[in-house]
Amino acid sequence: MKVAVIDYGMGNLHSVLKSVQSVNDIGADIFLTSDPERVVTADKVVFPGQGAMPDCMRELNAHGLAEAVRETTQTKPFFGICVGAQLLFERSEEGNTPGLGIFKGEVKRFAANLRDAHGERLKVPHMGWNRVFQTVAHPLFAGIEDGERFYFVHSYHFAPQDPQLTLAQSEYPDRFSCIVGRGNIFATQFHTEKSHRAGLQMMKNFLAWDGTV
Repeated sequence: MKVAVIDYGMGNLHSVLKSVQSVNDIGADIFLTSDPERVVTADKVVFPGQGAMPDCMRELNAHGLAEAVRETTQTKPFFGICVGAQLLFERSEEGNTPGLGIFKGEVKRFAANLRDAHGERLKVPHMGWNRVFQTVAHPLFAGIEDGERFYFVHSYHFAPQDPQLTLAQSEYPDRFSCIVGRGNIFATQFHTEKSHRAGLQMMKNFLAWDGTV
């Protein structure tokens, strides 16, 4: 089995690659690539991202990978991480950037005046460990408790047009969508590669996943 980690010059690429390789107990061929042909011929695809959405979209287009991502989301198990998940939407408020349009909806910035239950100001970006509440059953949640903590670094969050795209939510301070998916696509706002045991378990589940729910 071939698993492509997409390299478009942005994101925590080598950490993502190493995290997936560290849970590879099935003998998969896991590789980093910027070649669209190697992406579309892989059996599974991981799409990481880190940084500003306009920069990421520009680099994705510059590497000729946008169409490869669109094609693979239609045909095979696909895992988006952070900006790699945000790029799946139609548009982001960050630079009014058009996305890939795989999911209807947009990516919105957290409000500037967020406060917690005690009235304390919440910082943007939302950074650190936060609980993730599963809203539907999914194979990639195997071995992960509901309410488990994952590591976030983001100023923008998913706003899917279809609420059924949301697979899990977190709180800051209100609930927001932090995992989205449909069919063979699973995408997280948090960084699995920085989320220790739970993040590694999720990637291990992905390697075993056949893309059905």
